[in-house]
Amino acid sequence: MSEADRARGVVGWSSGNHAQGLAEAARLLGTKATIVMPADAPALKVANTRASGAEIVLYDRVKDSREEIGQGIAARTGATIVPPYDHPWILTGQGTTGLEIAEQARALGITLDAVAAPCSGGGLATGVALGVKGISPTTTVHAGEPADFDDLARSLASGTKQKNEKLSGSICDALLAPTPGDITFPLAQQLLGPGLVVSDEEVLDAMEVAFREFKLVLEPGGAVALAAALTGKLPVKGRAVAVVCSGGNVDHATFKRALERAGQAAA
Repeated sequence: MSEADRARGVVGWSSGNHAQGLAEAARLLGTKATIVMPADAPALKVANTRASGAEIVLYDRVKDSREEIGQGIAARTGATIVPPYDHPWILTGQGTTGLEIAEQARALGITLDAVAAPCSGGGLATGVALGVKGISPTTTVHAGEPADFDDLARSLASGTKQKNEKLSGSICDALLAPTPGDITFPLAQQLLGPGLVVSDEEVLDAMEVAFREFKLVLEPGGAVALAAALTGKLPVKGRAVAVVCSGGNVDHATFKRALERAGQAAA
């Protein structure tokens, strides 16, 4: 962005992870950030975004269009729109995750059979696929989604973009985009294997395992790929598999709910 562009600020929309990244980048560059966030976003994500100096505009997931709100702000202020996934620069940046995975596997002499990543609008999953397949073309890459919000899995199966019937209702608040992106879906068709769909309960179990076994604090949306591996929806036995765990922005109540599942299982 030019100095003149930075002076007019940036605007983005996100339930929290892209919001926090954009807000902090703007703070570091001395640029104003306006972030459109759902009213039911975890309080921790809203607080962290605001702590980086961003102005928060709340909206109703069901009644409002975050894209229209953000585009309206940009039209009035001249701010640059920085979308959460449907942009080549964004998905390329997210895709460095896949590049690092493939490079590290190669350094260890491992040929990856499969990689999986969480998916909302598809930026992370398709970016990861670009990074992985650039180094390891035979590796299959899959997108993980919460049940009832598996628009990409259904779109890949049907060959046409599908839309979720609901706009809210999963603990995976970061993964509730209504339909795949215009840029990400063609890439998904080219690069991704079949989608992986997990329930909220399976996600909570994955969060508990991540904490107990790997000392990782995961938010629900960040645990879907791990949940797919733990449930066998992504086969791992006898295979070299990597899963992306993207995000630890979880509220206390949800994390407590996940940790308590270990005691319930033991009982």
